[in-house]
Amino acid sequence: MRSVAAWEPPRWRTLGAGVVLAAVAALAGIALTGAATPTILADPGAVVRWGLPVVELVVDLTCAVTIGALVLAAFVLPRAGDARTSARRRTRVAPDGGAWVIAQRTAAVASVVWTLAVAVQLVLTYASVSGRPIGGPTFGDELGVYLTQIGLGQAGLWALALTALTSLLAVAATGYTSAAWAAVLALAALAPVAQTGHAAGASNHTLAVGSLWLHLAGVTVWIGGLAVLVVVAGALGRDLRPVAARYSHLAVWAYALVAVSGVVNAYVRIGSLAGLATPYGAILLLKVACAVLLGVAGWWHRRRTIPRLTSGRTAPFWRLVAAEVVLAGAVMGLAVALSSTAPPVPDTPPAAPSPAEAITGYPPPAEPTVAGWFTLVQPDVLVLTGVVSAAVVIVGWTLRLRRRGDAWSAGRGASMLVGLLLVAWASSGGAAVYGHVLFSGHMVQHMVLVMLAPIFLVLGAPVTLGLRALPSRDDGSRGPRELLLAVVHSKVAAFFGNPIVAAVNVAGSMILFYYSPLFELSLTNHLVHLWMIVHFTLAGYLFVNVLIGIDPGPRRPSYPLRLLLLFATMAFHAFFGLALTEGTQLLAARWFGALGLPWGVDALADQRLGGAFAWGFGEIPSLVLAIALGLAWIRDDERTARRLDRAADRSGDADLAAYNAMLARMAAARGGTGGDSAAVPDPAPSATAAPGPDAADADAGADAADRAVAADRADAADRAPSITVARPPTPTEVDR
Repeated sequence: MRSVAAWEPPRWRTLGAGVVLAAVAALAGIALTGAATPTILADPGAVVRWGLPVVELVVDLTCAVTIGALVLAAFVLPRAGDARTSARRRTRVAPDGGAWVIAQRTAAVASVVWTLAVAVQLVLTYASVSGRPIGGPTFGDELGVYLTQIGLGQAGLWALALTALTSLLAVAATGYTSAAWAAVLALAALAPVAQTGHAAGASNHTLAVGSLWLHLAGVTVWIGGLAVLVVVAGALGRDLRPVAARYSHLAVWAYALVAVSGVVNAYVRIGSLAGLATPYGAILLLKVACAVLLGVAGWWHRRRTIPRLTSGRTAPFWRLVAAEVVLAGAVMGLAVALSSTAPPVPDTPPAAPSPAEAITGYPPPAEPTVAGWFTLVQPDVLVLTGVVSAAVVIVGWTLRLRRRGDAWSAGRGASMLVGLLLVAWASSGGAAVYGHVLFSGHMVQHMVLVMLAPIFLVLGAPVTLGLRALPSRDDGSRGPRELLLAVVHSKVAAFFGNPIVAAVNVAGSMILFYYSPLFELSLTNHLVHLWMIVHFTLAGYLFVNVLIGIDPGPRRPSYPLRLLLLFATMAFHAFFGLALTEGTQLLAARWFGALGLPWGVDALADQRLGGAFAWGFGEIPSLVLAIALGLAWIRDDERTARRLDRAADRSGDADLAAYNAMLARMAAARGGTGGDSAAVPDPAPSATAAPGPDAADADAGADAADRAVAADRADAADRAPSITVARPPTPTEVDR
């Protein structure tokens, strides 16, 4: 049997073939669509027309490799020499040549090239949109104006800054945490790119931008991770099979993101089936075909080759991986050709939009009705993707527990799904539609996120479920369970999960948000809007978890203190709602005061209606929480009593006997020195004298007391077996 080192995949030839095929596909697609054809007016020249797609291809490839390498280093690869890694693994892979180190160095080199390519792309993009050849006495000044005052240039400058920061973190990464933060920053650098993509200026701006970011994130993790897996293959040794299996799980999620976001992007840019007959549609169909083939290859890996992967049989696996890498190069090239080609649907807003459409980016909805609150949809693809992914994960965890014979309450699972459904409705349903144009609708959205949905999420106990269902790793790498534990035990979670901080966060965030520029910024900037959804949902979850949750967290206060925190929050909601109902100044006036809705709205009266809703609706979940707290308090006392009774039965009621003996000693001491007997002096005791009558009476009294208690217990047991004899608190209870 051939050893692992006897057959190494042709890594660099495979990657080189993928890059060449990507370049061929990109240039062929551009030639097919005529995107590089010289223009009659303001032609930037052949260098710009053909150089820009080539540089964009370099940007896409290095971006994918950077993100793929960082994600693998943070969540997939074991790090050689890690303190938690067994001695057997440490001796098998040298720290200076381990797969983790190779992935980190690959990310460092690729991120630096990515940064330089983005800088060149900025210059070529300005030359292309302005129709100016590179050079000339005023080219530099014009480029400066483009980067600082034009939206497209500002987005490119943000992308360059984030990419440069990513390269710094990637070069300095030394462990799982630093690699994870670098990966997060690299994914954030894709946001400015999504802001400037095709259809980003159309009326469905939010849908187009969100779906494009998801598409870019899925492609970079999927294809970039595959390329880096080929690079580190030779250093994995016996870790090849678990690493390949982990990447396969990651690739399934990334492929699902690519598929869903690709469908949304096609809907936004194609518009109808007729758009598939255009050159843009033809390239799109080719890209879809290559992506489907890649999905089939990944499925084959998951079902057939990975389970059979051993240290001596790796050739079939890596031949298939090599074919995937080459095919992925074609996908990246076709993506560059698509980005250089105008789609059938123009990426420009309507010529004469209404005031509401000009401000919000959406046509104004119909006048609010009860049916409209539950039927209108304005999808936020990023939030919906998170909600659907969480629902799939919850169901998967529950089924995994049941397959291995562990029970999990169906009620808790249903509660979690209801909470996720409420988040989806608040972010993409009628609450989102009306919340964009009415203050009262925004308040409905806010209160559902911070007060109602968290109750169901907390009762679902997702953290407890995850810790029970997720497997742990034994090679020192950080998987989902390790990541979840790191978050739960982090100082940030301990701070925000503190009962006082959680209560102040829920109450204070409302004042800070609504009476500061953050409110209006959340209406005009979708990233701030997403932050609002995440922040208030998490703040509500942490507060409710302190009150009635079972998920791990900081030490929960006593029940009286929990009720005090809840009542204080209820009082604040009443104060906040009252302040809105009596206010005379319109919040976010430049937004709500300028919409000019066709069905007519008094913005200040609507704001007062929103305050009344915050006052009234906020008390309903609080009342439910108060009732739940009271019931939990009663059940906790009952559980404590049953536990103490069982302990007494096991010990023969030793605590009660000790208590009675203590009372007998105290009575004997009082009988000997206290009371009326103090008026008559006792005779001096003799060393040989027998015990006096007082001591004998005390002993007899103690025995009689013991017999009386035993008789009472027997009588009580005969009369009502469920009634237990009262007994004193144990020392442990006193301490507690």
